[in-house]
Amino acid sequence: MRLSLFPFLPGELVSALERAGIKTDSELMFAASTVDIWRKLPPGTVTLDDLNDYRDQVVTKISATGIRGDVLFDLELGTCEAQVDLTSGLKDLDALLGDGGFGGSRVFEVSGEKASGKTALAMHVVLRHLVRNPSSAALWMDTTGDFLPYQASQLIDLHAGQAQSTAMHRLQISLVFDIESAHDIIDALSSSLSTASPGARIRILVIDSITPLLGPALSFVSSQGHAVMVTFMGQLRALARAYGLAAQVINNATSTAPAARNQNSAFGGTAAKPALGPSFTFLTDATIWIARFIDRKHDTEDAADRGMLHIVEIFRSKSTRSRTWCALQIRDGLLLDA
Repeated sequence: MRLSLFPFLPGELVSALERAGIKTDSELMFAASTVDIWRKLPPGTVTLDDLNDYRDQVVTKISATGIRGDVLFDLELGTCEAQVDLTSGLKDLDALLGDGGFGGSRVFEVSGEKASGKTALAMHVVLRHLVRNPSSAALWMDTTGDFLPYQASQLIDLHAGQAQSTAMHRLQISLVFDIESAHDIIDALSSSLSTASPGARIRILVIDSITPLLGPALSFVSSQGHAVMVTFMGQLRALARAYGLAAQVINNATSTAPAARNQNSAFGGTAAKPALGPSFTFLTDATIWIARFIDRKHDTEDAADRGMLHIVEIFRSKSTRSRTWCALQIRDGLLLDA
């Protein structure tokens, strides 16, 4: 930060410092000692004691406010107590994700091949939460125009809860077809959450899917697309942490070719991987991979009666073990323990 932007520094002193090669706060702090800087100034510009005082004021202005450890601990406890239930209700899946399920102010990447159950998983978590928490709302960012409200309305009937009748009213849908619109929605959401407005508070954010927003800008010959991706995901993670938001970003899949298999998977037959490149997974708190399980020992009718079996894997996680998995069923859009 340039010294001329600090209103408490006299103009004559700033000019003298600039002529001596001291133009920014970092240069004032680290270029030389206060005595050495004072010796470079014209005689009579400032006394050594006053220069020390001005330097202390600059340090105070640019430094973060300190906080005691016990106060920070109490704030953390309050945040944990304020977090609502964001589990899936499936014993094996919630154990796989760790304490809090999809909660904990985290951003989850949910990836898998086409028709693998990515959207069904996200929708299950959203609807289960809404029917049980009348003070909560959810924001679903639809980037493909495939969201069908009547299907969500039918799935509501499969979830029991005290707030079932109002759940659809608290599910907000936004059509988003470019990254600029996505930034605008995130900014508006941040402004909304920062004020104590009446009504249900948004607790869950789903982007289905993020691939069309970020994929077209990625290129092997330019870093601009990667910068856009890092900036947007940083904004999303900051939002989740600041306001206790649970975010799920659905990512499409791509082939592992020329590699024979996905090395992050516990299964040798996994020949696909999340799209958007290898660095995207490090911009989230966990990467979940979901895949359909084809059981050739049973016929189609038997499989339909039991529900389609799916495998959920943790490719990478900051809070739980990677390369772990569980099985679940998806029957008529409802997730069940296998």
